[in-house]
Amino acid sequence: MTTETKKSGGDSRARGMVSAAARGLGLALVALPGAVLCFTLTLVSVALIPIGVGIVTTPWVLTGVRAFADWRRLLAAQWCGVRIPSAYRPIPEGANPWTRTFGMLGDPATWRDLRWLPVDMTAGFVTALLPAVLVLYPLEGFALAAGLWRVFTDATGGTYWYLFVPITGQVTAVVAGVLGAVLLVFAHFFTTRLLHAHFRLTRAVLAANQGELSERVRVLTETRRDAVDTSAAELRRIERDLHDGAQARLVAMGMDLGTIEMLLDKNPEQAKQLLAQARKSSADALAELRDLVRGIHPPVLAERGLGDAVRALALRLPIATEVNVELPGRAEAPVESAAYFAVSEVLTNAVKHADAERIWVDLHHADTMLRVSITDNGKGGARIGAGSGLAGVERRLGTFDGVLAVSSPAGGPTMVTMEIPCALS
Repeated sequence: MTTETKKSGGDSRARGMVSAAARGLGLALVALPGAVLCFTLTLVSVALIPIGVGIVTTPWVLTGVRAFADWRRLLAAQWCGVRIPSAYRPIPEGANPWTRTFGMLGDPATWRDLRWLPVDMTAGFVTALLPAVLVLYPLEGFALAAGLWRVFTDATGGTYWYLFVPITGQVTAVVAGVLGAVLLVFAHFFTTRLLHAHFRLTRAVLAANQGELSERVRVLTETRRDAVDTSAAELRRIERDLHDGAQARLVAMGMDLGTIEMLLDKNPEQAKQLLAQARKSSADALAELRDLVRGIHPPVLAERGLGDAVRALALRLPIATEVNVELPGRAEAPVESAAYFAVSEVLTNAVKHADAERIWVDLHHADTMLRVSITDNGKGGARIGAGSGLAGVERRLGTFDGVLAVSSPAGGPTMVTMEIPCALS
């Protein structure tokens, strides 16, 4: 290794030491008050929930806590390459404060953030500050050795201590300078590692633990099982509809055609009547097959996409329905199908139970989320519960990690919001 290479490597390590010290110092000065502020505001806001004020303030405070934690995740990745995944559950856009508050408080990631804040303002503050201390504290030792020990001792009016060394004269001041040099050597090798240790501590508290991962697997298993059960039920419905509808009509047509063959020479008039009846049966069978295919996967959905499919669905409703679509592309076919049938179920519920005069449907995509909101001016009172159509919608969306939120006070209006994470082509 050449002298120039060694010098370059030494300069690089020195720059890394100074950079880590500066970053650690800045982080400590910003993180401590930030963590204290976030923790205090959260405690106060949650304490005010019983009197109603916290219902409004808590979502805003927790959003700020999440932004603070995500900022630290970003620094960990950029400065030290420490990846800390952000795993917050999505909150539906437009959800009411009650849903947002308890949705965020029910998220395990929220409680990880709240456990992290006290750690960050104590152990996290110390580990962030140590790199700067290791770099700056030796400067005091060098100042003492340079003869400034008299200034320090005069200022304190007695014995001045540098680490464990009492400064009483030039000899002990030189010892302080030697200790400062030793600390600077330690700083040269350990400053960057200490900053890494700070972010590894952050990851240890903020990252999901094994129990939460197991719970996530359990939820995914349940949603996949629901999807399989739903598919099996759908196949049984298709089989039943084919057997009782189109198949029965086709069998009847075959029998009519056999009778027509025998009557063509003997009774042409009756044969013509049976031909007309067979033609009507074929038209009815074709209509039933089209309805069946539309129930499996509407042709307009496959050809034109989700927006036009929902517009076509709205045109068939007996209630005036306004559809607004802002989709710059198309989602994957399974996601489009799930969203379409979820919208169909919600619209059917609105027509049957809401006594509404008008319905508004909004579809748009933002932040890798497909968001659908359906609002009606009906009587309200819709709930997600066992046996309700909305429970089935929630299970359908859960297959794709989607969420459903319902705001439906007595007297209306009712707003149903759906979100499905997806990318558009």
